[in-house]
Amino acid sequence: MKALILVGGFGTRLRPLTLSVPKPLVDFANKPMILHQIEALKAVGVTEVVLAINYQPEVMLNFLKQFETKLGITITCSQETEPLGTAGPLALARDKLTGDSGEPFFVLNSDVISEYPFKEMIEFHKSHGGEASIMVTKVDEPSKYGVVVMEESTGKVDKFVEKPKIFVGNKINAGIYLLNPSVLDLIELRPTSIEKEVFPKIAAEKKLFAMVLPGFWMDIGQPRDYITGLRLYLDSLRKKSSPKLATGASIVGNVLVDETATIGEGCLIGPDVAIGPGCVVESGVRLSRCTVMRGVRIKKHACISSSIVGWHSTVGQWARVENMTILGEDVHVCDEVYSNGGVVLPHKEIKSSILKPEIVM
Repeated sequence: MKALILVGGFGTRLRPLTLSVPKPLVDFANKPMILHQIEALKAVGVTEVVLAINYQPEVMLNFLKQFETKLGITITCSQETEPLGTAGPLALARDKLTGDSGEPFFVLNSDVISEYPFKEMIEFHKSHGGEASIMVTKVDEPSKYGVVVMEESTGKVDKFVEKPKIFVGNKINAGIYLLNPSVLDLIELRPTSIEKEVFPKIAAEKKLFAMVLPGFWMDIGQPRDYITGLRLYLDSLRKKSSPKLATGASIVGNVLVDETATIGEGCLIGPDVAIGPGCVVESGVRLSRCTVMRGVRIKKHACISSSIVGWHSTVGQWARVENMTILGEDVHVCDEVYSNGGVVLPHKEIKSSILKPEIVM
């Protein structure tokens, strides 16, 4: 089987992290976002992953080559010269996706994090005999999304309603699809939307089916949702009693600590924290609802909450970093400095406090 991952553009909503690496390579729960997907695809027998990309393909491929051999999976790129939306890339990668097997292929949005129930999806797809299967997820506020109206019993999709003003349902497109190769005949090589142009056609022929995603779902393409996504992901590890979760006197709730990180005396870490490789957390530090990426140093008695600390940054003694502060790569927050929602571009030194959310160039 094959899979196409829609990598797309510049990842502007996750800047300043995406100023250092393409968005799918930004770490999430101590490994690049896209690796969560590739590993799950490999586990259900996908042998080739195609990345649909229009920005920095060399960086992506160079990075992912090391995982080809490790995972035993082929990873190639299909490069757009102009943004082609969510369906155009399928037409562009057509030759890569249609093998001789006639097997259906997966299409994933690279920002989506979930438990990736691909095995169940394959079974669902085979059972209904339609052309396309999509995953849907239930949300509390459907008016912000495109809602999928479907038959509860069979999963047959009736129609799509974009940002409905009145309630039509609470299931939205989760950005995970399994498509028969015949679907490619409906897609022209031009900028086009799979949700607005392709799926409605298949639904009109009563050949589109939706499966409700079990477990959690989050689009982690922006900082607030990234932090929420980490909580949901760690929660799901807890439900599976994963041995990856840290334990110890200083740990509260769900925490991931890379084995190469060191944590000092008298710290309080958690809930919902990921500490990456080579990090040094000195004594008396308090961390909650945050991600600390590779090579970061957090000095004594610093306090970090609801924030993301980018690669190789340092946070000084008694500093306080909170309220969706995002530190890009190699940012140095001086001792006793306070950051309230600062978004700091890479290679900066912060000597004075950031009292209200702002971007620091």
